[in-house]
Amino acid sequence: MEKSKYMNPYLAGFFLGLLLLLTIYITGRGLGASGAFKSMVVYAVNTLSPEHTAAKPYYIEYLSEHEGNPLKNWLIFELIGVVIGAFISGLISNRLEFKLEFPEKITKRVRIISALIGGALFGFGAQLGRGCTSGAALSGMAVMSAGGIITMLAIFGGAYMFAYFFRKLWI
Repeated sequence: MEKSKYMNPYLAGFFLGLLLLLTIYITGRGLGASGAFKSMVVYAVNTLSPEHTAAKPYYIEYLSEHEGNPLKNWLIFELIGVVIGAFISGLISNRLEFKLEFPEKITKRVRIISALIGGALFGFGAQLGRGCTSGAALSGMAVMSAGGIITMLAIFGGAYMFAYFFRKLWI
């Protein structure tokens, strides 16, 4: 079976905008993924060292917001839905493949290490910026937040700036 084409990006963007509006209407806040990872980390820290968690105001506040169990955070279910939805989308469009893509100029090991370092830096940046690109940029711009606009400019500006230096790895 031949791979089907991707969804029209304008239609996909329209549906994403509708989903964002619906999320803001129902929950009072926008979309984001880093909050789900934060919930999982707080849950793990609380499970492994409850005395440490009880001594830190940040953890106490976070646990009180989620009735003592950070895994009750709706962002956890959002993230699970994204993974399941991506799997179903790949299955339906015949694009479900488990492979590691990398150019001939680098090795599989370099690709995996680069991806892990990039992911760690992205997660650290999301904590510094108090949200990931979805939460800070997409949701921030939806409500015309100056911070959201600045975040989006920084994301694209940084991507263009770093692309120049790393492009030879991929071209």
